[in-house]
Amino acid sequence: MEDRDKKVAAAALLIFAGGVIGAGLTLLFAPQSGSRTRKDILRYSKKVGHRADEVVDDLAANVSNLVETIGEKTDDLLEKGKDVAGGARKDLIRLIEEGSSKLEKFRTLLSRMK
Repeated sequence: MEDRDKKVAAAALLIFAGGVIGAGLTLLFAPQSGSRTRKDILRYSKKVGHRADEVVDDLAANVSNLVETIGEKTDDLLEKGKDVAGGARKDLIRLIEEGSSKLEKFRTLLSRMK
């Protein structure tokens, strides 16, 4: 994820947490019976739990997609590296063969000079 995406996710999480805390305080100070307030808190906590599960699932999916993307990019880089290394190897072999050929010609020329 980019830094901007992380900041947006953090801000959304903070807003969500603030809403949960605010709702909890509202329920605690509401002018109703204790049993009614406890039922409301229980119901609301279940609702928040379900939403938290959804957020966790979304986050897990995003992380999974990120890991997959990184894996694909790594595979691409490895393939490009292999291609570059293979090309460099071929060039090196060609240069060695050319150098060997020139050395052989030079050796022949030197042996004739004796």
